[in-house]
Amino acid sequence: MTTTILRGRVLSFIEEPQARDDTGAFVFIEDGAVEIEAGRVVRVGAYRPVAGAVVKDHSGKLILPGFIDTHIHFPQMQVIGAYAAALLEWLNTYTFVEEQRFADSGHATRIASRFFDELIRHGTTTAAAYCSVHPQSVDAFFTEAEKRDMLMVAGKVMMDRNAPAALLDTAQSGYDDSKALIGRWHGKGRAHYAITPRFAITSTPAQMEAAETLKREFPDLHVQTHVSENLAEIAYANALYPNYGDYVGIYEKYHLLGPKTLLGHAIHLSERETDVLAETGSIAVFCPTSNLFIGSGLFDYDRLHARGVRIATATDVGGGSSYSMLRTMDEGYKVMQLRGQRLMPFRSFYHLTLGNARALGLEDRIGRIAPGYDADIVVLDSRATPQMRLRMETVDSLEQELFLLQTCGDDRAVVETYVRGEPLKSGLAEQAA
Repeated sequence: MTTTILRGRVLSFIEEPQARDDTGAFVFIEDGAVEIEAGRVVRVGAYRPVAGAVVKDHSGKLILPGFIDTHIHFPQMQVIGAYAAALLEWLNTYTFVEEQRFADSGHATRIASRFFDELIRHGTTTAAAYCSVHPQSVDAFFTEAEKRDMLMVAGKVMMDRNAPAALLDTAQSGYDDSKALIGRWHGKGRAHYAITPRFAITSTPAQMEAAETLKREFPDLHVQTHVSENLAEIAYANALYPNYGDYVGIYEKYHLLGPKTLLGHAIHLSERETDVLAETGSIAVFCPTSNLFIGSGLFDYDRLHARGVRIATATDVGGGSSYSMLRTMDEGYKVMQLRGQRLMPFRSFYHLTLGNARALGLEDRIGRIAPGYDADIVVLDSRATPQMRLRMETVDSLEQELFLLQTCGDDRAVVETYVRGEPLKSGLAEQAA
């Protein structure tokens, strides 16, 4: 069996950093080696020669676990940067129009290929993705993920009202299609299926009951949906479900909350809603780039964190305008600054890796560089651009270096993206050439 060694400056978290000097939360090896066999890490430590091993020399570069994106819309690649005043206008004017094209399996296959190219280019090795209402969009997504051996969480959106007719399923067909897709894809290779009612506005009570039935039948599956992104959205949801108390109460009523439930945005939460998320272990997904672009509001990180709510981070492409998790955390830092809060660089990179793996309940497989873990890895260059090279002349700590990567880095800072030990980003460059 061939051993591959990645040589470089290895950084991997073992806990969430609680302070700027919490060095016990991570492992950092200045001249480190990640030894890989059959797609898994077998040893991490100081670099040493190994007879017969293939060495990928990334000396001077940072080697981290691959980035994890916990909320992204695969069918929205071609609506990034669409001009609109607010969420509901943006959905109706651009997104719902674009998603109708995914009834064509050829279009879905083409976009899936481009989508995974972008993830790899930006160092993202795992994502939780929304597909369109069409089963063929899910097939295209997981087929492409399987080709690249990438661990993905995804599902067909269920929506039976308040969208164009061409995008509507029914409570029964949404259930039937989802169940068939679960049988076809969940657990196949590295595929994880997510039950995906888009949000309460686009699902009738009957469809919410269907989603509840799926969750009862498949309790190990993820659930992903949206909550409290926009004030007009919240008012509309409460009008459609007038006897449920609040927006989170809708998902609570249908038993869709829990440790594997990803709630996109969660900006405008009441005290009661915050308590329910903490009690159920549900995840509030912080999507700063999208929230700023659409003008939805400022996520209250410190409040939720202090109350024990689990927090993940995500790009929310195409409301978000970049596939880069580095750009995401840069925008997250700015959101927190506006709230008078501080986002430590070490905590940012914890979220990009182990934190988001924990949010997905996959921290035993991804999110760390440690023996037994899948070798999903990103290599970063803190001197990737002239601006960054100049700034690095004055950087004198790992914390400052990480903050520079977060503030000024993008896909140019990603030297290589490894999936189960295979270098995929360099392959994209070769294809383009």
